[in-house]
Amino acid sequence: MTNHGFYMDIALKNAQAMKGQTAPNPLVGAVIVNDNRIVGIGAHMKAGEPHAEIHAIQMAGDHAKGATIYVTLEPCSHHGRTGPCAEAIVSAGIQKVVIATLDPNPLVSGRGVKILEEAGIEVIVGVQETASRKMNEVFNKFIVEQKPFVTLKAGITLDGKIASHTAHSKWITSEDARLDVHHLRNEHMAILVGVNTVIADNPELTTRIPNGRNPIRVVLDSTLKIPMDSKLVTDKLADTWIFTSENYDQVKKEALQKQGISIFHTTGQEHVNPLDVLNSLGEKSVSSLLIEGGGTINAAFLENKLIDKAIIYIAPKLIGGKNAPTFMEGNGIEQMSDAVELVDTDITKIGKDFKFVGYPIYK
Repeated sequence: MTNHGFYMDIALKNAQAMKGQTAPNPLVGAVIVNDNRIVGIGAHMKAGEPHAEIHAIQMAGDHAKGATIYVTLEPCSHHGRTGPCAEAIVSAGIQKVVIATLDPNPLVSGRGVKILEEAGIEVIVGVQETASRKMNEVFNKFIVEQKPFVTLKAGITLDGKIASHTAHSKWITSEDARLDVHHLRNEHMAILVGVNTVIADNPELTTRIPNGRNPIRVVLDSTLKIPMDSKLVTDKLADTWIFTSENYDQVKKEALQKQGISIFHTTGQEHVNPLDVLNSLGEKSVSSLLIEGGGTINAAFLENKLIDKAIIYIAPKLIGGKNAPTFMEGNGIEQMSDAVELVDTDITKIGKDFKFVGYPIYK
């Protein structure tokens, strides 16, 4: 690895450490090097707070003059809740800027680089670009499409089951895998299930790790049949948003709203329209969504080509039974040539289980 790669790797690791804290802003890390010595380091920690470059510049102080800064995302050029980082870099007297990737927003991409180059600063772009883009896959989609990045999560047996034919499901995966899921929840702004999951399991959908952040709990419920005594209605541990169809119960809606539950209507006549759900979440600046639904919900998002990433925890168990539910139901495909392929895959072992990660490619 070159020196550029070495220092950019440090910046990437600092940015990654803030995962789950910066939404809807991107993860960004910065490292300032002067005379082969790190003099400043920073990461963006929360929306509305100083960006990574500012933290690094403040740490470096006078040592920023004549230095090189490594930053995982093109320094911003606009005036928002914080000032333009590109201008701060110029003011600090930094001599060279090494950038992993340009801003994915086509409306502003390249503007930060232009400010730097017009000030006579040398700019290098593309160091560790692939790693930076993958780290910010959520932001990269949201900033362009204004819709959340959708991750499907499921815990299954080797034969694809999520419960026995009697609907018993606790527990398919190990405690280690379930802990990993809580970290996933902490990283996402919202978590989604169908109302049948609420009725069957009465889940909390919270993040049970130290200093964890509970996501917004989203329920798809076409008629508003969610039980009034369910934890999602009564516990007040996190916001609960229910998306319903045109076929909703008006009396139930009013009762739920009195409990502080937000109700959203979609254009579906009998079923909730999943695209309407994503559009509504995007309008409310929800940049990431974790789906923990059953086979029907999962299939609805897959068939509408709305899943961006799949994380499947596979337990080395066999349940069997043609009536045991699977994690992907719906109508399914007719020919293997129509199957959705997952690419850029990765498999790791967690406790007794296996964690599969892949990205669907739609035809």
